[in-house]
Amino acid sequence: MLPTILPGSAPSDRGLHEQLLVQTLEQAVDAVVVIDEHNRVVLFNAAAETLWGWPRAEVLGRNVGMLVPPGIREAHDGYVNTNRITGINRIVGTSRDVPVERRNGTRLWASMSISRVVIGTRVLYTAFLKDVTAQRAQQQHLRQLSLVADRSGSGMVVADADRRITYVNAGFTRLLGFAGAHALGRRLPELARGPHTDVGAIDALRACAEAGQEMQTQLLLYTSDGRPLWASVMMNPVRGAAGELEHIVFVLTDITHTKMHEVLQHKVLDAMAHNAPLHDVAMLLCREVERIAPEVTATLLEVDADGCMRVLAAPSMPSEIEALTNGVPIGPEVGCCGAAAATGQPALSADIATDPRWAPVQRAFTRHGLRACWSNPIKARDGTVLGTLAFYYREPRGPDALHERLVDMGLHLCALLLERERERAHIHQLAYYDALTGLANRSMLRTQAERRLHEARRSGAPLALLFIDLDRFKQVNDTQGHPAGDALLSAVATRLQDSARAGDVAARMGGDEFVLVLPQCGASQAAAVAERLLAAVAQPVEAEGAVLYPSASLGIAMYPEDGTDADSLLRCADMAMYQAKSAGGQCYHFYSAEMNDQAQERSRLESDLRATLRSGGLALHYQPQMHGQALHGVEALLRWTHPQHGPIPPPRVVETAGECGLLDALTQWVLQEACRQMADWRRRGVAVPRVSVNLDADSFLGPALPDLLAGTLTAHGLQPADLTVEITEAVMLTSDPAVLATARAVRERGIALSLDDFGTGYSSLSALHRLPIGEIKLDASFVQDIETSATVRSLASAVLHIARGLDLSVVAEGVETPAQRQFLTEQGCAVLQGYLLSRPMPTDALESLLQGGAAAAQ
Repeated sequence: MLPTILPGSAPSDRGLHEQLLVQTLEQAVDAVVVIDEHNRVVLFNAAAETLWGWPRAEVLGRNVGMLVPPGIREAHDGYVNTNRITGINRIVGTSRDVPVERRNGTRLWASMSISRVVIGTRVLYTAFLKDVTAQRAQQQHLRQLSLVADRSGSGMVVADADRRITYVNAGFTRLLGFAGAHALGRRLPELARGPHTDVGAIDALRACAEAGQEMQTQLLLYTSDGRPLWASVMMNPVRGAAGELEHIVFVLTDITHTKMHEVLQHKVLDAMAHNAPLHDVAMLLCREVERIAPEVTATLLEVDADGCMRVLAAPSMPSEIEALTNGVPIGPEVGCCGAAAATGQPALSADIATDPRWAPVQRAFTRHGLRACWSNPIKARDGTVLGTLAFYYREPRGPDALHERLVDMGLHLCALLLERERERAHIHQLAYYDALTGLANRSMLRTQAERRLHEARRSGAPLALLFIDLDRFKQVNDTQGHPAGDALLSAVATRLQDSARAGDVAARMGGDEFVLVLPQCGASQAAAVAERLLAAVAQPVEAEGAVLYPSASLGIAMYPEDGTDADSLLRCADMAMYQAKSAGGQCYHFYSAEMNDQAQERSRLESDLRATLRSGGLALHYQPQMHGQALHGVEALLRWTHPQHGPIPPPRVVETAGECGLLDALTQWVLQEACRQMADWRRRGVAVPRVSVNLDADSFLGPALPDLLAGTLTAHGLQPADLTVEITEAVMLTSDPAVLATARAVRERGIALSLDDFGTGYSSLSALHRLPIGEIKLDASFVQDIETSATVRSLASAVLHIARGLDLSVVAEGVETPAQRQFLTEQGCAVLQGYLLSRPMPTDALESLLQGGAAAAQ
């Protein structure tokens, strides 16, 4: 019992002391356990009962091992006895946390201290235990929170009510470089504020903390080594139970990269996506750079087609400096921007005042406080330098890590911006300008013409529209090739542009058609411009090794007399141009109402001709060619009887077909029909020796004609001798070598060539021997004058004599009188054709004539 172990008490006081000790131990908050020299529990107070959950009666007198966790229970007596005997001590007199296993098997933690008490020969131990389970859990929680905080990428700061730092995590040190020991006791602004930190935002943070309000903002902070860094700052004030400010918690997150991506990049890309103008996007980019890095003055320059620098954006640059930069050619010694653009490499001047590349403009730059420059080239995907992005500084220095990150992103955005602008300009060029000549195309012409007409309507001034069409351009393409044709078009476009005034609109409509719109231009001025333009177009052009001699037909329409909108003026000028072309070309005509009527009639005729070709409404009539009383052959002549207008003259049919692109189809129809009829005659035994077909000049310009003729003959089972191709003297005697080559190829296929309309060109006699022809046809106009002109009779005799010498057959066409027949027969012209002998007639009439055995005039 306890009284036996209470030393130092007087006998009279012992009872009192024992009661006091018992009550004291029983009332103690901490658990108290005493064991004797046999390690038996001799004291187990109420707090111990609570701690272990064992009733005192079940513990007293039992080995203390029952209170020890199983892991150490077996060895526990040995530890105690060793200490009792040797005095070697590891735990006596110390305090430590130990696990406690309660009666119900649950575990908790207790802070335990042990005292060794020696009474006489007895050695007893007293253990004091306090439940610290909650404290340990809290400590563990704090350790975990600290571990999490240290592993966080954000900097965490706890400050007291005076805003002095009491805690920083490892993330704060990583973020700003300040170790905990350096930061504790100081205020956050003292540590991380720099020359461009927003003081207003810091004041707002302090005011919110004092008011107990949370706040989030963005601040430009500076690291321990002076490096700028953008941080998101979240401030949370912590108040006590009475509402007083106890602590302030700051969470700092590096948003430099995020700011560049989500703010700079988002804003610039969003502006580009909304098709903001180039200047606006460039200014936005530079302003955002300067907002992220306030110590920087940013400029964005473009390198133009001439290799000169053009300022796209310099929002903070003095106008004098901008003027000094604009239009300066790039070069390795032309400041940083000129050098970066010329070399394609970054250029740094850490001190402009001492860099010789800046010599011509050093004073101007330094006078405005610009002391250093770092310029980087902006490159397209193919490596072409598009421009430069430059950072200027107000003290001698170079870029830091933030600037390098800004430039990396800025260059990417600038490249996207400038490439997009070039692609947009290219698309605009393709959409509104002719790719070959660079002139406005049809779409741009209409827009610009309407704009000029709007100005004319407002001012009351006249306006002229000139429509230009090159003469015989198809012949150039067919004979010299498309490269030569393109060269001719480009030359004409240049001459047209040179003839234009400022404010005039020069355009290519397509093919060989051009338009010139002349604002504030009356009829007399328009005529003068037309004359100069026709003279300019007519100058020789060297193309693909050949010299071309172009000419043009030009039509003029006047506002407001001929039309009040672009379409009507174009239509009128086009009709006037056709009038000029009908007059022989190389001239100009003004529009008139009569032309409009003719144009409408021509349009209707073109439409009807297309329908007729599809429906088979054309026909061939045949005019006999007589050798004495015998049939020499027939000439196939085109006939079109219009439902409303009656017979349409063949020249008009051919002209209409040429104007609406049907000439090739018409030529093929004539060939097919003539050969079909000839084959039919052959099958039925009708004695027609040959059929002659007239072909237009364009048929001889390309190489396809020989194969077309041979294929058509073969398809109908005919021989080459069954067909004669007539070609006019003017075409055959052209200087174009392609015509002669095609004619020879036709002749080599065995198909006879006849030189039609001979006598209309008096210079042709000396060239006859070079032509692959077997026959000439004296033109009707030549034959008509035989009776009245001795000169014509002499010429006719000479032609017939030369033809006999060259072994050429001669057919005289247009024979209408007996006198003409007598003279030609006497001069040895055996084959005659004309109304005196027979008019052209349908197939059935010709067959009836042949069956009658005579050719009579119709």
